[in-house]
Amino acid sequence: MSHFLLSLPAAPAILIAAAVAAIAVGLSKGGLPVVGMLGVPVLALTMPPFTAAALLLPIYVLTDWFGLWIYRHRFDRRNLAILIPASIAGVGVGWATASMVSERWVTLAIGLLGLAYCADAWRKEIGRRRGRETPPRPADVPRGIFWGLVTGFTSFVSHSGGPPFQIYVLPQKLDKLAFAGTATILFAIVNAVKLVPYWVLGQLSFANLEVAAVLVPFGIVGTFAGAKLVRVLPQATFFRLVELALFLVSAKLVWDSAIG
Repeated sequence: MSHFLLSLPAAPAILIAAAVAAIAVGLSKGGLPVVGMLGVPVLALTMPPFTAAALLLPIYVLTDWFGLWIYRHRFDRRNLAILIPASIAGVGVGWATASMVSERWVTLAIGLLGLAYCADAWRKEIGRRRGRETPPRPADVPRGIFWGLVTGFTSFVSHSGGPPFQIYVLPQKLDKLAFAGTATILFAIVNAVKLVPYWVLGQLSFANLEVAAVLVPFGIVGTFAGAKLVRVLPQATFFRLVELALFLVSAKLVWDSAIG
């Protein structure tokens, strides 16, 4: 695979798609978590989805280190205390059921959940403009464990842990930097944990790592660009863009499952 991907004259479309996917992953590590979900669909335009997911995992892991440094002081401790163990357990469930679970149905379920969340969020926004403000919903253990499990499971199956995470965290109305930092730290840990089962299942190879080394600079550029965008965007605009991205990605997931 590495020669196939790295041969720019022979396959420029593949290299362009890989670079765009790596930048999308980097943007997610810079604090725009849903954008990273675009990586696999973009790369899957030029290769099988499973190959794309396996190829991008090392990019996720390597760019995570830059995201961790950027947000080392900005995160929500309570959310991480709840979500990290639950998400790791979710990765374990994904590993244990890897041979039984249909990626298509998981993709459909996550897409529908994301669309349902957006519809509800926009309904509440209309209510807010009419004077019916919705108070922030605090982080709680039962919901956090459930959505953490779903986040870890879907992240393992299809790198689509963003929507479940947002369904749980967005209603808390965190500061935008705390939101971005919490997402970055959580998914850095989840991605590192995923390396072991992916390797055991034969989804990783030294060829993947070779390709990742070429794509990492694109991911690093995306990481710092994402962090810059998070800081310069007004908070209300930031969360509107996050919800719009969630809607678009969720619609894409539903479409992919329908035609898959």
